[in-house]
Amino acid sequence: MCARRVLRAGPGVDTMKGPVTRRRKPERDLFSDPMPERIEPCLALLKVRAPVGQEWAFEVKWDGYRLAVHIVGKRVRIITRGGHDWTPRFPTIGHDALSLGVDSAILDGEAVVLDKRGASDFGALQKALGGRGGKRFASEAIFYAFDLLYLNGHDLRPMPLSERRGMLEDLLLAEPHGSIRLSEEIDADGAPFLKLACEMKLEGIIAKRRDAPYRSGRGGDWLKIKCSQSESFVIVGYEPSTIALGGIGRLLLAARQGDHLVYVGGVGTGFTFESGAALRKAMDKLIIPRPALDMTGRKRSYRWLTPALVAEIQFRGWTDDGKLRHASYKGLREEADEATVYEMPTG
Repeated sequence: MCARRVLRAGPGVDTMKGPVTRRRKPERDLFSDPMPERIEPCLALLKVRAPVGQEWAFEVKWDGYRLAVHIVGKRVRIITRGGHDWTPRFPTIGHDALSLGVDSAILDGEAVVLDKRGASDFGALQKALGGRGGKRFASEAIFYAFDLLYLNGHDLRPMPLSERRGMLEDLLLAEPHGSIRLSEEIDADGAPFLKLACEMKLEGIIAKRRDAPYRSGRGGDWLKIKCSQSESFVIVGYEPSTIALGGIGRLLLAARQGDHLVYVGGVGTGFTFESGAALRKAMDKLIIPRPALDMTGRKRSYRWLTPALVAEIQFRGWTDDGKLRHASYKGLREEADEATVYEMPTG
């Protein structure tokens, strides 16, 4: 199947044109359901290849912060994946959510900042938020909604994705809502869509079972297929530098293996002067006299850290001895985002 639809990632992204298929809003005779205070998100399972079959729907993989937007009357709450209230940090999204004209709703999606090509840029979002624990606001952030979990007194999670998506389209496509946009389903087979996404230097794609209800956790109803590997690692130390951006020559990274941390190599690229300086300031508050894991033979010039900072690292693969290849720093994950530290296989 040829790709026939627009990737609505923003200005400059113009691929896969074709009509948007509108679905009729299903009529439901339901009693009013209590609105959940919080819903644990459905998480995508990492796969190497895109699945095949008409039962799968495909979307762009956004590179930002997973959020749930709760609307009740004139009140909006924006909740992170970890359950933290970030409403004040996304004022524009909160404001625009009230224009949806619903009595109550829960939208599941991703907050992103777009680059000049119209692709999501995690580093730009971090900058807009002022970095880890920053007090600035992401007024330029866009919320790409990809699921509707609750609407006007009804819990939609038991419904199949195809019906929830139809109701979400009806809600968002009738008129523009500023910073709240639909993360559109792409009318394409998975393999060519992934190839195109990678050629456009996007993060990758997401595949979702059309007939699946919304189930919290990483159960396999949603899959993620990435163009390049990007995972979260703990920073366990760094090498100071008098010439590198931000004073950081190299970060030392660790992954989890069972109940302990293992060293997986370092990263010395991807910093700007601003991001490097902010990271150096955060790390210098965590210096400890000895490494938190076995680092025998490492330089004495390294400064060791309490393993509290989690960095998102892009890399091309692994060496034979379990170290990252061609790694690049993308930014720190927020505690509220509950980023999962990469788990190394045992044995």
